[in-house]
Amino acid sequence: MSTRRTADLRGIIVAVPTPFTPDASAVDHESLTAHADRLVAAGVHGIVCTGTTGEFTTLSPTEYREVITAWVEAIHGRIPVVAGVGALATADAVSLAQHAESAGADAIMLLPPFYGAQPWEQLVAFITDVCSSIAIPAVYYNVPGATGTRLSAEQIAQLGDIEGLDYLKDTSGDAVALGELLVKHADRITAFNGWDTLTFFGIASGAKASVWGMAGIVPELSVEFWNTLAEKGDLVTAREQWTHLWALSDFLESVDYVAGIKGALDLVGHSAGPTRLPIQPLLPADRERLTAILAAAGALAG
Repeated sequence: MSTRRTADLRGIIVAVPTPFTPDASAVDHESLTAHADRLVAAGVHGIVCTGTTGEFTTLSPTEYREVITAWVEAIHGRIPVVAGVGALATADAVSLAQHAESAGADAIMLLPPFYGAQPWEQLVAFITDVCSSIAIPAVYYNVPGATGTRLSAEQIAQLGDIEGLDYLKDTSGDAVALGELLVKHADRITAFNGWDTLTFFGIASGAKASVWGMAGIVPELSVEFWNTLAEKGDLVTAREQWTHLWALSDFLESVDYVAGIKGALDLVGHSAGPTRLPIQPLLPADRERLTAILAAAGALAG
């Protein structure tokens, strides 16, 4: 392995979808490139591909690597690309991580094996094995609702002592634990918010980034919110901006997240195609609710 590298991960990092062709049979590369250009033009600070929003569980092994490479090529070095890595076997996770590095990704976002909770020693060994196989840094994807692996803030801080594991995406929904990480353990691991409705709390509490699928729907509004709250510290204006962003975040947490993201992208005029089964599209009533929220935010396609 070459000398370990660092990555400047900060700000609004969009968890991006995987655009599919109309029959969902293949990756839509033209649409993917258009999404990349749109996000860069909006001023976002980075992207995460092949994560939950990217429907990684429905990608074939070949597609998984294809999508990572496609996003790296489409972004073309303009902002950092973080490649989601999720696999049940250590060897498969290592292979994906090494592909991400060779493709040019700036970092990986590492999901613990997601079929049953991981015993502590096993989790540490898994992360150590993956991180030691690459030179780019890793973000630990803390999403206990999907993996069953629930860690305390102290345990997550201990993971930060593993060489190469520099960051955390916290999708636990536990504001108390996130607050502890940001205040007490900032010297051991850099924690990012990853729970949509806690974005205001996370940024106001000092998170250096928010990994935010919703930001891909309204990227300009999301970047403006970051600038107001994180850069200027203007709480009054940020609270006003948060009103519409919270409503959209709250909606996404009330439905299947991926279906909500892709339904919203349809409505704002930047479709990423359909979801893949078993994920179903939004129900008509939910689509109607979403339309009203986007209209109130001034984000509907003209």
